[in-house]
Amino acid sequence: MSKKRILLLSEGFGAGHTQAAYALSSHLRKLSPNIQTKVLELGSFLNPKVAPLIITAYKKTILNQPRLVGMMYRHQYKKSLNRLTTLALHRIFYTHTQNVVNQLRPDIIVCTHPIPSAVISRLKRLGVDTPLCTVITDYDAHGTWISPEVDRFLVSTPEVKYKLMQRGVHVSKIHVTGIPIHPNFWEHPGKEEIREKLHLKDLPTVLVMGGGWGMMSDEVINNFLTRWSDEIQIIFCVGSNDKILRKLEQDSRYNHPNIRLISFTREIDKLMEISDLLVTKPGGMTCTEGLAKGMPMLFHHPLPGQEEENCHYFTAMGLGEPISSLDVIIRWMNKLINEHADIKRMRQEHLDSIARYHPMQSAQVIVDMLETNKVPS
Repeated sequence: MSKKRILLLSEGFGAGHTQAAYALSSHLRKLSPNIQTKVLELGSFLNPKVAPLIITAYKKTILNQPRLVGMMYRHQYKKSLNRLTTLALHRIFYTHTQNVVNQLRPDIIVCTHPIPSAVISRLKRLGVDTPLCTVITDYDAHGTWISPEVDRFLVSTPEVKYKLMQRGVHVSKIHVTGIPIHPNFWEHPGKEEIREKLHLKDLPTVLVMGGGWGMMSDEVINNFLTRWSDEIQIIFCVGSNDKILRKLEQDSRYNHPNIRLISFTREIDKLMEISDLLVTKPGGMTCTEGLAKGMPMLFHHPLPGQEEENCHYFTAMGLGEPISSLDVIIRWMNKLINEHADIKRMRQEHLDSIARYHPMQSAQVIVDMLETNKVPS
């Protein structure tokens, strides 16, 4: 029996979209040995010279002009990418997308970023009949995700499902599955073994993350946290941001036996498992990983747009809190020192409450599409 082929397309605008694609790929192969997956960052694959330049420009815009990013997000909030835009993307940046599809001959195409979803939607309008599944990797539904040619939308929450329905998407096309994350985040190995392997101490622990790009420019919060290093273990994960890593290494406040500086690592799941509090930017993937671990989260400086919406959602659900002032940090540090047992109990309550989220739901919907070979009209 020949294997079913699933093509997962993402883009490198932030690490989360591609992480979701790889997580979904892992889930799919775990569910069925009869599935073959291929993950591509489409722009980087088709144009490896131009794509990094565009991504770098996007990153600089986020860092230097976040208000502009927010204005663009809100201006386009209820608008899909129009046909002129998708035509331009197709001709300028994705000229060979049709060739990729013809060569790989996937049984289903899954997109975890709105741009490849829009491009594949245009190909479907031009005659490609491969089913298209779009995975929305945030806790909001921006209009750029929505195209009538999408056969399935996999979304994080019932609230996002309702927003899609308000935009005219038929309910039969929408499945609330949660955002796919790596299976390791749903597992809970022994903490002592992790501490021993990673040379960490059995202390109240704070994990500080800036996402895969290491966007940890909030020196005030970072420096303020070091005041508690005598009583609290603090782990700073700077991702691929070598500049910040070197800067922190040269700062005497971070040269403490209870402070760890970690660059890019594939062991975030283990670091979350042994940590008691997550301080992070509210990216969709990081928030979902923290959710799976039951961690309380503090959010600093969400980017205008989807990160703000993610922050609102997790705050409303009682799973996180924005750092509105340094008083929030003081309160949580005192909790970690004086009420550590209560924080552990709260974490277990969070884990019990999320037991209803089945980590394989996204993959299962796609497998069901393969088995039934049916899509809604």
